[in-house]
Amino acid sequence: MATQLIEAVYEHGSFRPVAPVDMEFAEGQRVRLAVERFDGPDAILSLAAQVYEGLNPEEVDSIEQHSLQRESFFAERPPA
Repeated sequence: MATQLIEAVYEHGSFRPVAPVDMEFAEGQRVRLAVERFDGPDAILSLAAQVYEGLNPEEVDSIEQHSLQRESFFAERPPA
């Protein structure tokens, strides 16, 4: 079974590919779609802008300093 990732736009109750599809289909052929919502980079940037929301400058600084201590990122953790 051949598969291809096809980006599409939902318009007037149907999915329309945004680029030509490199697969051959017979008219009326059934296909299976796995739909994943794509909100684009603006939505992701908006979420990223909220990361430090509600934190005071000391808390932000603590988080930033911790993120720079990369040697502990892959260290073995004690069993839970």
